[in-house]
Amino acid sequence: MSKDTKPFTVLMADDDEDDRLLARDAFQECQVDVDLRFVEDGEELLDYLNGHGPWAGSPRPSLILLDLNMPRKDGREALAAIKANPALRRIPVVVISTSKAEEDVMRSYDLGVSSFISKPVTYESLLTLVRTLSHYWFSTVRLPGQPASK
Repeated sequence: MSKDTKPFTVLMADDDEDDRLLARDAFQECQVDVDLRFVEDGEELLDYLNGHGPWAGSPRPSLILLDLNMPRKDGREALAAIKANPALRRIPVVVISTSKAEEDVMRSYDLGVSSFISKPVTYESLLTLVRTLSHYWFSTVRLPGQPASK
């Protein structure tokens, strides 16, 4: 692995530009060593995952952070498509949404989401979330395709 290669790729699907910028700042401030990439809706997410168009040759994400309410194809539709595809279904997906509706929580888990998290409302709570996600997904669990720890 070259010195420029990050050990993990995180793909965030969120249509809100401010949320994407805040996430980038939070990952940098928390010094989380990931290749953070962004798409703006479910269509782009599936194109990225399937290597279509400008995403041909893009690295497979170790983790997907998914907003539910996006244009074109929403997070629910994208999640269903990911979990229905044998080539993609093992990628962990964490929903981070402003929705607090019980039906969104239940449907997300029914579709195979790994976790459902309410979107942080302050930057400090976003930093806490990034630290927690980083510790759990990149230090605690073994992700598909990652070598076993020694």
